[in-house]
Amino acid sequence: MNLVRRRFVAAFLALATTVAFAAPARTPAQEIDALIQRVAAARGVAFIRNGSEYTAQDAAKHLRRKLGAANGKITTPEQFIAELGTKSSMSGKVYRVRLADGREMDSAVWLKGLLRDLRAGR
Repeated sequence: MNLVRRRFVAAFLALATTVAFAAPARTPAQEIDALIQRVAAARGVAFIRNGSEYTAQDAAKHLRRKLGAANGKITTPEQFIAELGTKSSMSGKVYRVRLADGREMDSAVWLKGLLRDLRAGR
């Protein structure tokens, strides 16, 4: 193989490897959807909303309803977390999350961690 061809093949393989392993780019709407999917898939997590506990699946349904009611006003995952995922729009009470190990935290902290993991490809 001549030098030019070898360099071409090496460059092609390097590019193919980079493309194959790069995380797919998501739109903000796709990130929000993926975030809600991660909420729904959470195991052993209880969501505390207005003093009542809900499953991860119920929490995801609730977040989807709130997103739909926002009528396109939510455009980024950060805005979704801040405006829809942190507190009740009716009572103003902060949403909490109880993890499987018993630790409890504000939902905003937990959702930001999920978003960070999503973006990191974890």
